[in-house]
Amino acid sequence: MTGQPKTRVSVRIYGQDYTIVGTESPAHIRLVAAFVDDKMHEFSEKNPMLDVPKLAVLTAVNIASEYLKLKEEYQRLTEQLKQKKDGEDDD
Repeated sequence: MTGQPKTRVSVRIYGQDYTIVGTESPAHIRLVAAFVDDKMHEFSEKNPMLDVPKLAVLTAVNIASEYLKLKEEYQRLTEQLKQKKDGEDDD
């Protein structure tokens, strides 16, 4: 266990109420919930025939894809910075 205090925040995602428990700030938890809610509504508008479970999976897959692309970009930029720093150290 981390020993950090747990925060309980009530949020609404796609018309359903949830209590999210975590160690992040209430503002962060609300931001994440709002992001997921926005994405679900966005995909629902594009795919109005999807039921909620399929919409949730589509949303999760798209958010995971965005995350992995950003992670790869972060790793690429970190490597570029390391190479640049190593090059400067050689001077």
